[in-house]
Amino acid sequence: MARKFASLDWLSGGRAGWNLVTSGQENEARNFSREKHYEHGERYDRAREFARVVVGLWDTWDDDAFVRDKATGQFFHPDKLHDLNHRGEHFSVLGALNIPRSPQGHPVIVQAGGSDDMIAVAAEFAEVIFCAPLTLQAAQSFYANLKGRLAAFGRSPDEMKIMPGLSCVIGRTDAEAKENYEYLNSLIHPVVAREILSMVLGNVDLTPYPFDGPLPENLPPSNASQSIFQQVTDMARREKLSIRQTALRVAGARAKAVIHGSPQTIADYMEEWFRNGGCDGFNMMPPFLPGGLDDFVNLVIPELQRRGLFRTKYEGKTLRENLGLKRPLSRHAMAPQTARAAPGG
Repeated sequence: MARKFASLDWLSGGRAGWNLVTSGQENEARNFSREKHYEHGERYDRAREFARVVVGLWDTWDDDAFVRDKATGQFFHPDKLHDLNHRGEHFSVLGALNIPRSPQGHPVIVQAGGSDDMIAVAAEFAEVIFCAPLTLQAAQSFYANLKGRLAAFGRSPDEMKIMPGLSCVIGRTDAEAKENYEYLNSLIHPVVAREILSMVLGNVDLTPYPFDGPLPENLPPSNASQSIFQQVTDMARREKLSIRQTALRVAGARAKAVIHGSPQTIADYMEEWFRNGGCDGFNMMPPFLPGGLDDFVNLVIPELQRRGLFRTKYEGKTLRENLGLKRPLSRHAMAPQTARAAPGG
């Protein structure tokens, strides 16, 4: 994993990102020699150690390790090569990685979710968060909670960008957008929508329950995405939705927020969340392609630019630069600085 993503970062000129998520489906475990999937907390314990190994391997070489001096025949500085020597509960990896430190220092690390287990790992590693709050209040709570955990790992709030999922159905007017939204929903077969809802809730069987009755109260908690499970069940009960209504609401954007409206209406929604501590940006999820993305680029982006909320040119060449994230120092470059800063150091 470390080698593939470092290679991709070099090949793309510093535009690689790693979506660090744990597999949530029981059938996935059966493809990897297990009869039963790991429980939610155990998955994240493994993910934390896995991430530490990968990031450690990315720091194998100092940035200036390779001299490549033809005159002297010296290819690299041996003292700038660092074996990992990791021995943990789940993994044992000597290292080192056979790829120089990549253009971004390491690819941007992205995580998705919102459970306590996920937040504990994200506070240590994640630089971008994809999440699924359905209300501004929920977004503000998640934002404050996660940003508040970074200091424990020596990180500042600006080292992480939180980006809720958002699907926009756009019209030139609110009425046209509503018509587009209703048409798109009409294309989703209710049984398909119910199966998508079942998957979102952790593959719970919804067939025994009346389609037009309420979502059952006694659903087992999901071993997949606990945060989405909670968001969806809260929404269904808060708005008194039937299984059919919940399924149709969830199916299009897989339980992420959906808004329909004119460019001005959508820009108002995004600006409110951005200016009021709900997010640093959005993970845009067009409801159909390519037209849904074209509509957003052609109609909403100019409105956001007019309000000073979206760039008119790129800030840099790498993904990290365009996200406003600093290039991370290698742990081996940080170690001498830490020693100098220590009392008596």
